[in-house]
Amino acid sequence: MSTTPTRSLTIAVAQTTYRDDPADIAGFSAAGAEIRALMARARADGAELIQFPEGALCFPSKRALSSDPNQVAEADWQRFAWDALRAELDTISAEAARLKLWTVIGVPQQQPEGRPATGLTVIDPTGTVVARYDERVLSHTKDSFMYRAGTDPVVFTVNGVRLGLTSGLEVHFPELYTAYEEAGVDGVLFSTAGPPDLTATAPFASHAVAQAGMNQLWVGFALPAGSADPAGLISPDGAWVARCSTTGPSVALGTIATDVGEPARAWRRSVRQTHPALRD
Repeated sequence: MSTTPTRSLTIAVAQTTYRDDPADIAGFSAAGAEIRALMARARADGAELIQFPEGALCFPSKRALSSDPNQVAEADWQRFAWDALRAELDTISAEAARLKLWTVIGVPQQQPEGRPATGLTVIDPTGTVVARYDERVLSHTKDSFMYRAGTDPVVFTVNGVRLGLTSGLEVHFPELYTAYEEAGVDGVLFSTAGPPDLTATAPFASHAVAQAGMNQLWVGFALPAGSADPAGLISPDGAWVARCSTTGPSVALGTIATDVGEPARAWRRSVRQTHPALRD
C-alpha cells in the first residue's frame, strides 16, 4: 500500500446553452439562471469546484458587434450589454458564496479603454474574484477585430491541487500545457465556446486528450451544450473519467487525485531538459 500523500478535488465540468446576442438582456438573465442551477446541482452532488465554458453568459457574435454592417470589422463594444453581464456575474458570485463553491467562468473583461480581454474568471467560496486569466493565443478574428491578448499564465490552488487555465483555441498549442506542467500544476481547466460549427469539435476533444496524456495532467474540458463532443474531465492517462451524457445543459463530476511523490512527471521533465534530441 502506498504511503505517498494524495491531494484530491472533486470538480464539475459544465456545458451551457450557447448565446451570442450581445444586446439580449433577457438572454443574459436566462444564462445566469441556468448557470446558478448547474452550480446548485453540482454542489448537491459533491463538487467543490465548477468549471464553465468560455463566454458562458454570452459569446458575442463578431457580426453583431462589427462596426461595419457589411463585413466583419473592428468590434463596437458599446453594443455589448456590460451592465447585464456585471449584474449576472455579481449574482453568480453571491451564489458561489452561498454554496461555498469554487467557480471558474468564461466572461469578457471590460477595460478602461480599448478592447476587452476574453478568458476565465475564478471566484472563490466566499464569492470573491481571486484570479483572472486573459486568453493569450487568440484566433485570427479575435486578434484582428475583437480582443486584446493576455500575456501571463495563471495558476491557483484548491485543496492543495494546483490548476492552470486555458481558453478559446489554446488547446491546440502544446507549448502552453508543457509550460504549465513545468510549473508543477496538477491539471489545466480548458474552456471554449467551440468552433463556429459545434458539430466540428473533434480536434478540440482529441487535442485535450493528447495534452492530458503527453503532460500527465488532469484536463477539464468545458464547452457549449449541443457540441458533438460533450464536456468532461480527462485523466493524466488521457482517458475520459467523466463526461456529460446529454446534449443539453449539464455537468459531469470527477475527482482529481494526485500523488505528491508521483515520479513519472519528474522523469519526463528531466528527459526534456537533458536529452540532446529534445533540447533546442
